[in-house]
Amino acid sequence: MPINIEYRGPADLPEIIPVFPLPGALLLPRGQMPLNIFEPRYLSMVDDSLRDGHRLIGMIQPDIAHSPKNSDKPALFRVGCVGRITQLAESGDGRYILELTGVSRFRVIEELEVLTAYRQCKVDFFAFVDDFTARIGEEEVDREALLAVLADFLKANNLKVDWEGVESAPNEALVNALAMMSPYGPAEKQAMLEAMDLKTRAEILIAVTEMDLAKKRTSGDPPLQ
Repeated sequence: MPINIEYRGPADLPEIIPVFPLPGALLLPRGQMPLNIFEPRYLSMVDDSLRDGHRLIGMIQPDIAHSPKNSDKPALFRVGCVGRITQLAESGDGRYILELTGVSRFRVIEELEVLTAYRQCKVDFFAFVDDFTARIGEEEVDREALLAVLADFLKANNLKVDWEGVESAPNEALVNALAMMSPYGPAEKQAMLEAMDLKTRAEILIAVTEMDLAKKRTSGDPPLQ
């Protein structure tokens, strides 16, 4: 997805960003994430992001394991990914249908005390400077192993995919799209987010998928519906 601004490095991004805590949501650099926004606080977040001109929203997972029970403000994982609003439509019933395009991962320095209903954090992008350059480390990905486990997953779950599109996709786009669409839980998604490089992210995805397939074979679980 082309965007109207070039982010060349951490200095091109603000230190304070709005964050959208969403369990199981994984956004990666140059990946696209559709969102259906309907809560008033997040509608305000989108409005403010557009009004301020940066069009940025930080996607981050709540860390439920380290949060008080029934808390309306759960703890956050320390790493998320900021995305730019690249598509937006009004639904006619008060919702926004939008798409974020991932820019860079970030590390939370601190959550700020703010007057807005949505949460905001001071963040650091410098630990993820490679995120600003497309396709770094593609040659290190074991594409053959990735496609093999994808084929096994599709077969086990009676799913189909556009193989022509898969085979023509560059390694970065392929790994990140499969990671973002994978049906795994917050812990696995966070591990893929925090992977040090594309090769490691692909290896985590392969390992998690192989474990899931082995578990299904052992337990006799039905395929995904």
